[in-house]
Amino acid sequence: MENKEMNTEKIKFYKKHPVLLAWLISIFIGLGYALFTIIASVIHYEQRDYVWEIIKAFTEMFTWAILMGAVLVFPVVLTISEVICLICEERGHPVKGDWLFDQHAFWLGGFYEICYLGLIMDVTSADWQTQLSNSNKHTPIYSGSMVTFIVLLLLAFIGYEILQSIPLRKLPPLVTVLSISSMYLGLLELILFTVQIFKPTILLDGYLLLFPLCCVLLVVRLLLKKIREWNALMQNAEAEHFGTGKIYQNPMLRWCDSILRKAAWWPVLGLVLMFPLLGILIAILMLFGQAPDSVIKAFTETSDWNLSLRQAPQNVMYDEHYLCTVAAGGHEKVVKPIRLGRRHGHEVIVNRQLCIANAFEQVLEERTPGFHQALRHFYDTYGFPVARLIHSKYTADLVYFIMKPLEWIFLCVLYLTDAHPENRIAVQYIGKTAAQVEELYL
Repeated sequence: MENKEMNTEKIKFYKKHPVLLAWLISIFIGLGYALFTIIASVIHYEQRDYVWEIIKAFTEMFTWAILMGAVLVFPVVLTISEVICLICEERGHPVKGDWLFDQHAFWLGGFYEICYLGLIMDVTSADWQTQLSNSNKHTPIYSGSMVTFIVLLLLAFIGYEILQSIPLRKLPPLVTVLSISSMYLGLLELILFTVQIFKPTILLDGYLLLFPLCCVLLVVRLLLKKIREWNALMQNAEAEHFGTGKIYQNPMLRWCDSILRKAAWWPVLGLVLMFPLLGILIAILMLFGQAPDSVIKAFTETSDWNLSLRQAPQNVMYDEHYLCTVAAGGHEKVVKPIRLGRRHGHEVIVNRQLCIANAFEQVLEERTPGFHQALRHFYDTYGFPVARLIHSKYTADLVYFIMKPLEWIFLCVLYLTDAHPENRIAVQYIGKTAAQVEELYL
């Protein structure tokens, strides 16, 4: 009997705190996966100190469980919870605290999506005209239309909060319909944004579908909730007072009021009023410098994405070679880039200093392979960290001037050891040897 009472109390507790239950499920799933991977790795660990590895693994397991549960599992659990809440609402048994799921979907979903774009997809805030480097991508939303994009999302959230927090008996029917229209606009924009960034060939991009799916589910559930609330309100004794007033003295106003008071029409009316509401918003935003077609330009005036109509300049590959970084990242009047070249299968910008340094290294490799190997090891140890410190044009210019004395020494060595030094310099980063270029020249 005591066990049954305890189980009943637990069930009641979790019914009162469904979001906590969703988090616990996510953490336990993450814990199970982390435990499985750690045990599998320990079983295959062949050294004698495997006991210490087990202790170390278990200390890390809880951290991995929390991270995996929060980042990978909870979005799926949250989407399933929204589906369950919608089914319960449709059956007339709403889940207590369902608005907490909605808040998680809004804030946590948006935060995860921003992190995914920035950390996984390497998205920047630069527009399509800007030349980027390595794997960077341009912004999926045109900066000139960013205000319109943010305003529409903010308006949709305000419309949701109005319907969720204010009882219908205190809310005019037209405000209700306009709130529905604003949510429709936000959903449409969110779906377009998902179409813009989603790539079906990337498995992890499937998580990008969860955020708009949760938003669609919570909007449908809120509409069902408000329609049921209005129908219940009209059946109460207070509904008798709705038919009185000066508005019923005007046939046109009486007809409009009768349509607005039919809750079943609200989703359709919200769709109809969505376009006038969008027109009013565009007219207001034009006063703040937004273009009339900023809603469309937000997605088309971009590059690298599904709805993009612009072709951005090809990314410059720095390849962590600090002289490559200098040639591509410094001021043109200082570093004097001369052409494009190829390094490790991708294009790089080269200048004379870079070509001289690479030609000098080529001579060392041919004449003194042992010394070249030691020098190469030194460069790999200290050169790449230097390249990561070059984050501005002025820093690249400074490194260019610091390398000038070495450039002159390299040039002197080339003129002392090579019969055709300029030919060797000219062929750097073009995929041809000095002998091939000399042959073509002759």
